[in-house]
Amino acid sequence: MRSLVLGPVTALTLGLTLGLTVAPAPTQAQLAPQQHTQQHAHQAKHQRAAYPVLQVKRLVTGLDHPWDVRSLGGGRLIYTQRDRATLTTWAHGRKHRVKFPSSSVWVSGETGLMGLEVDPAYASNHRIYTCQGGITRSGGHDVRVIAWRLNAKATKATRIKQLVGGFPTTSGRHGGCRLLIADDGSLLVGTGDAATGTNPENTTSLGGKTLRLNRMTGAPWPSNPFISSTNHNKRYVQTYGHRNVQGLSQRADGSLWSIEQGTYRDDEVNRLRNGGDYGYNPVPGYNESVPMTDQSLPGKQIGAAWSSGDPTIATSGGGFVYGVGLGAYNGTLAVAALKAERVLFLTFSKAGKLQRVKVPAALRQFGRIRTVVDGPGSTFFVTTDNGSGTDAILRVRPKR
Repeated sequence: MRSLVLGPVTALTLGLTLGLTVAPAPTQAQLAPQQHTQQHAHQAKHQRAAYPVLQVKRLVTGLDHPWDVRSLGGGRLIYTQRDRATLTTWAHGRKHRVKFPSSSVWVSGETGLMGLEVDPAYASNHRIYTCQGGITRSGGHDVRVIAWRLNAKATKATRIKQLVGGFPTTSGRHGGCRLLIADDGSLLVGTGDAATGTNPENTTSLGGKTLRLNRMTGAPWPSNPFISSTNHNKRYVQTYGHRNVQGLSQRADGSLWSIEQGTYRDDEVNRLRNGGDYGYNPVPGYNESVPMTDQSLPGKQIGAAWSSGDPTIATSGGGFVYGVGLGAYNGTLAVAALKAERVLFLTFSKAGKLQRVKVPAALRQFGRIRTVVDGPGSTFFVTTDNGSGTDAILRVRPKR
């Protein structure tokens, strides 16, 4: 990992931005995403100066809290619905519910069937990954990551194994849980603190963390900062001191980023550094008046690359979007906002300094926004989060 470089917290002024401009070594299959990232880097170098007009289409409708969406190739999408605990594919205007054990998913509050990732070698291994609420043998509950194999027609999911679990839960509040397969083939997991004050700074708890593991075996990733720890949980920890990690993304330069929900203030975008402490320590009890990054804690805390300031806009998922046709959006971090009902496109310098923010009016007509996912060419997908069967997956691309 690169050495620690701290950037200042930058507050967003929404009124000004609106409308303005150890484990086995990785196999070759695990390294497959690198070619995709190199293409993205080439595209980012040639981005246009102007922001194009965006064309938005309600691609998939009649949904209820669609939490994540991925491409299976060949024009097919696969998505999760948190509260319905369903896994569904879509192609050429038709939805097909995947045979999947929804009854095994613990659904409560903000927790259910959440993060989704598709293996970079999906064409040959048909593997996908979910992060979901689970029911333990003792009758309790947790949050866990499970590997699945889809059949050839993607109509049935067969469980391969649980990769990691035991993420803390309470009422279902702050359940996380986003997944990302990095260019080196590792699987990153963003977790929530379960609204328990001691979890974020406790490196033996899996709550309020980013975790990194081998996506095939479930073993902790060999470069993790605490890989030699005698504590099993601690070996999975990549970063700590988080509140509720809702977004994970990798930039074309290889850097890793998270999107995190703040309290009544200070939603954050963080550039992830191996072993980094992001400084959330809401104790005693669950004291949400403390700073999101408390610099008075022992050691060194990493400040946010971007912060909403006061009040919160309830940031959620998101990711870097790429495509020459996207003009000035190319290479930006698209951040979904639930409370503020918009998508923010953040431009960062190579060093990770915030340069500008764009909030397009075209994406302010759909209510609460859950996540943004990069797609093929100059296309990306957006999911809404309004509930009651009114939600949709939106396809967004430059107007031709």
